[in-house]
Order: sequence, then structure tokens, then C-alpha cells
Amino acid sequence: MPLALSLLLALHPPFAQAETAGTAPRQTGDAALADPLAFTRPSANLGFENSFLFNFGNRLFRKDWASSSDSQVPSGLGPLYNAPSCHACHLRDGRGQPFQAPGQPSQALVLRLSVPATGQADMPAPAATRPDPVYGVQIQGRATAGHSAEFRLGLSHTSRVVRLSGGAVAHLARPQYRLSEPAYGALNPDVTISPRIAPQMIGLGLLEAVPEADILALADPDDRDGDGISGRAMRVWSPAQGRPMLGRFGLRAETATLLDQTARAFAFDMGLSSPLFPDPAGDCTPAQRRCRAQAGAGADLSMDALRRVAFYSRNLAVPARRGADRPLVRRGEGVFHRTGCAACHRASFVTDPDAEWPEQRGQRIWPYTDMLLHDMGPDLADDGPDGMRREWRTPPLWGIGLTRVVSGHDRLLHDGRARGLLEAILWHGGEAAPHRDRVIAMPPADRAALIAFLESL
Repeated sequence: MPLALSLLLALHPPFAQAETAGTAPRQTGDAALADPLAFTRPSANLGFENSFLFNFGNRLFRKDWASSSDSQVPSGLGPLYNAPSCHACHLRDGRGQPFQAPGQPSQALVLRLSVPATGQADMPAPAATRPDPVYGVQIQGRATAGHSAEFRLGLSHTSRVVRLSGGAVAHLARPQYRLSEPAYGALNPDVTISPRIAPQMIGLGLLEAVPEADILALADPDDRDGDGISGRAMRVWSPAQGRPMLGRFGLRAETATLLDQTARAFAFDMGLSSPLFPDPAGDCTPAQRRCRAQAGAGADLSMDALRRVAFYSRNLAVPARRGADRPLVRRGEGVFHRTGCAACHRASFVTDPDAEWPEQRGQRIWPYTDMLLHDMGPDLADDGPDGMRREWRTPPLWGIGLTRVVSGHDRLLHDGRARGLLEAILWHGGEAAPHRDRVIAMPPADRAALIAFLESL
């Protein structure tokens, strides 16, 4: 639609700034505590014209894409893919469902692959790794008619016990994934697997609008101040901008802009090509000749479509906090800061008054992240395709207390291993180990207050 495109690219009427940036209309009582659609609403300052664009982007986000064998289009979904839509992974714009039944494909769980790059062992990440030569960037658990999914997935766990002050005991379960029945030959013997659960979608446009200088000012890769926290900024290539930029999105800040993130997800999770990722075969490798031969030609998605989905993602509101004035929550906020959690989970930023998109300009936001990479220790390490092993981007905490309500589960961390907020804290290591140990040793009443505070976000 030319009119919609012109609105998206050019029409930016003035907006009144919301008191709390990016929030939906405030709710109170039980409605705020049990609203499964809490992550699906547009920002309160969007305006009528842009509400139309938001709804149009939502239609594309929820659309089940067809394959070329199921429609009259010359190309489409797959042939190999993980999910047929964005909504399938980000149900109600929340966290994806963790892997459940052995042998069943998990749409929201992505298994990223990497192989050490020969002769590049001393290169910095991500140059020191490359995709698997047969299976590519990630395992594809589904396939269109006439093709075979790449593997059958199995899961087991190893457990360990953590004893807390006051006599409580936590049982931490580490997931171990097994791949069987390979459809296209053996994996490279040196391949490593990095499991990742689809994250929640709220507040992304506000994070995109945080001034780069404010993020870089928090970086201390050599820990020169001696506080044990050494956040590192990630520089990545932006296909949308055609230049290196600060990484902001993804579990390891591997993507710079929401337009990049949108195009990448379409390409590798659904096998849908676009001007930013033009390969019509998606993640099919040259070794998967039939897949490439039947992938069609030309882009499946236009830049207009990418921009509309990115616009939708950019303008999903952050729900208002719940019970922030309760004495237990206020006590927990003090525990959060005294324990040192805010060293990485920085409470607040002000978005750029000159940000590209007027809806996100000049607002005080409370995401509880610094968007930097931190060493999280050996327990959370993996050998993912970025080659960073122990480093992860600090995830935003806003909305985390609504995970169960929105997503139907409370599984947290990059692979969904943590069963709730306390387990997520107990998995922290590396730079966060002293803070984790304080949580283990603190009085049970302080631990309960800390969890109550996190649940209010």
C-alpha cells in the first residue's frame, strides 16, 4: 500500500510524551496482575495514523506464511524453517515456550550452530567461528512438503543443589540437548550447539532510542574501576545501515537495529528472504542441494513489509508496574540496589531527544539493563556462533513479573533453564557471582522482598 508506506516513512505528527515512557494505559488490581495480553498493546503516544501502521505490522507479525507448494507465489516459507510466523515463537509478544516433548519440534527454541574457523583460532569473536557446513547457522526443526526436518530433538537434565540461608534448598537443572536421526548427514565433529529461547518483545523501540554514548559510558571492559564489573560493548555489522554499529538486540547483542533483527528472524527462522537477507534458500546450505534448488527466486518480503513489522515491534508498550508502592516491593527495591544487581541491570535511561522515531524521543525509561556484554561464568557458558562463550547481554527486566501470565510459564534465562526468578539469580556466575552469593546468604525475608520487587517490574 503506497499510502501506508508513505505514512511509515514520512508522516510523523507531534505526540504528547507519556509520563512513563512506552507504557500502555495503566491498569489496577486483578486486571493488571492477570492480563495475558499485557505485552500486545501499542505505546500510549502512538497517535491515530501510526496506530493503523501498528495494526498492519501486527497482521504481518501474526501471519502464517505459506510455502511455494501451498500457494501461487513463486517462493515462500522454508523449505526448512523453525516456525511459520513471528507470533508462533513470540506468543502474545512474550517469551517463547521452552522445549517440552521429545521428538516434537520446538518453534520458540533455536539451536544455533558453530564450528571453529580453521586457521582463525586467534581471531576475535565472531570471526573465530563459522556455520556448520551441512546444517548452517541453526537447526531447522520443520520442513515444507517434500523436505525433511534436519534432526529429531531430545532433552535430558543434570541437576545440582544450592543451599540457601534459612534452610531452603534450590535444585538447578541444566538442560542437555540431543540431536538424532540426521536427515542430511553428520554434523561437523567440532560443532557446538547454543540453545536460545525467543525473548519478549516489549520496549524494543525505546532501547533502540537510548543514546549510544550513554551505553558506551557504562562500558568498562578492563574493569579499571576495580568493582568486578567489566561490561563490554559489542560492535556488529548492520545490513540496514551498511556500516558497523553498536549491538543492542539479541542475547549477545549481535544485532544493531530492529530492522536488522526483523530481517534476520525472517531469513533464518522462517526461510523468508528480503532485500537485507536476499538468499531465497534461507539457512539451506550448498550441501542441501534439493532444498536450494526448490527455494524459489527473488525476495519473499519487500522492504515495505520489513519496515511494517519493525514498526510494530518498535512500538509495543511496556506495561505499567504493579504494586510498586507496596512495603514489601519497596523493601525489595532496596535489597536489589544494596546487593549490587543494578551494576548491570541499570534502572533508567533517557532516550535520545533527536531519535529517528518521534514516538521514542526524550523519555525517561526503566528497562533495568545496560545493554552490555558481561561474563556470566562457566555455568551459563556455551560455544555459540558468536564465539564469546561466557558473555551475555544484560537482559531488560521490565515486564519480567508478567512472564507466567503472558507466556503461560516462568522459564527464564537464554535457554529457559531457570524455573522462576530465584533460579535465574542462582545461575548467575562470573562477574555476578558475588551478587548471587549475597542473595544466597541474605535473610529469607530479604530474598522474598527481592523477588516481590522483580515481580512488580
